[in-house]
Amino acid sequence: MIEHQVTYNIHNTNQHQTLKLKVNEFTGMYIIHRALLQQLNNKRQGTANTKTRSEVRGGGRKPWKQKGTGRARAGSIRSPLWKGGGTIFGPKYKSYNIKINKKEKNLALSNILYNKAKDILVITDFSYNLNYPSTKLILKEINNLGLNSNKKNNILIIVNKKEKNLYLSVRNLQNIELISVHQLNIFSLLKAQQLIITSSALNHLNKNYNDE
Repeated sequence: MIEHQVTYNIHNTNQHQTLKLKVNEFTGMYIIHRALLQQLNNKRQGTANTKTRSEVRGGGRKPWKQKGTGRARAGSIRSPLWKGGGTIFGPKYKSYNIKINKKEKNLALSNILYNKAKDILVITDFSYNLNYPSTKLILKEINNLGLNSNKKNNILIIVNKKEKNLYLSVRNLQNIELISVHQLNIFSLLKAQQLIITSSALNHLNKNYNDE
């Protein structure tokens, strides 16, 4: 495991900020893939369920006697061969949850952040002049940062804490996602082509990924 240090210039200031990340260059992609599978699998509900012949209501009495009717023998009207009968090998309630170590997940996030270092823009704050919800104003701010806000360009905004006005301004934009630094996840990072991180959120990342 190697520790890399990435320095960012804070937009429209003379200040800079450093992000230290522990990266595994040999198994990094495997760890990212494992963490992504864990996130996607844990989202699955696993609530698809069918009833077997023993769970379907009714069917306790034999429909007709075994011999002498000319019909095929039958023991229950809830046989899987009958309409309204049970289901053979149907889906049952199931948990798809996968466990992953906390350090392993943090290492996966560190690897992605390091790989996307060139696509990260650090700013002081995003909602300092947002006194009311305004999607138009947010798009203007993003364009002023030199980023492309068209629908084909996915942008991830990472803040220390979600402000209500900022959340309401962004939620209607399909290609722009707003998350707090505590909600940082593999899927959002992989999907994003450009990242905007506030200075306070970057401080939290430094603290979170450098503590043993």
